[in-house]
Amino acid sequence: MPHEPRPVVVASANARILVAGQAPGLRVHETGLPFNDRSGDRLRDWMGVSREAFYDPALFAIVPMGFCFPGYDAKGGDLPPRRECAPHWRQPLMNLMPQIELVLAVGQHAQKWHLGRDCRATLTQTVAAWREIFEAPRPARILPLPHPSWRNTGWLKRNPWFERDLLPVLRREVAARISA
Repeated sequence: MPHEPRPVVVASANARILVAGQAPGLRVHETGLPFNDRSGDRLRDWMGVSREAFYDPALFAIVPMGFCFPGYDAKGGDLPPRRECAPHWRQPLMNLMPQIELVLAVGQHAQKWHLGRDCRATLTQTVAAWREIFEAPRPARILPLPHPSWRNTGWLKRNPWFERDLLPVLRREVAARISA
């Protein structure tokens, strides 16, 4: 690994919402606080929650596909989550959180793991099928989301339906679960 391992995970025996992300970035690795960057600001805005609520483990579990910062690729982007992390650690941790009712599958790696065969060929196709995915009978409802990184600003502009159609449902579902 490019850095000493520093898992960044917020497991919870009480939270009804799981934020399933990719892997910590460098700033998150350095601070030990998940989504402690501009992408976290955007994600909290999408969800309509405060920073304080987001970091309350009674409200949110935050479990990425890779628990540690994987380093950078040749172009300066974050590498994908390390392949050995999810198979080894993720299911045992998920088994300890059966109370999860809503999974926010942020990015393609989280979508593939949580949706399995229901994941589409591309992230855009998966997120565009959000209604069908959300309504599918599962132990927890799943909402697929693009990563909230600034790198996806172009994607958001090309897909205005995301903010118009999906975000109101996301905000409603989150509010219902954190206010109960």
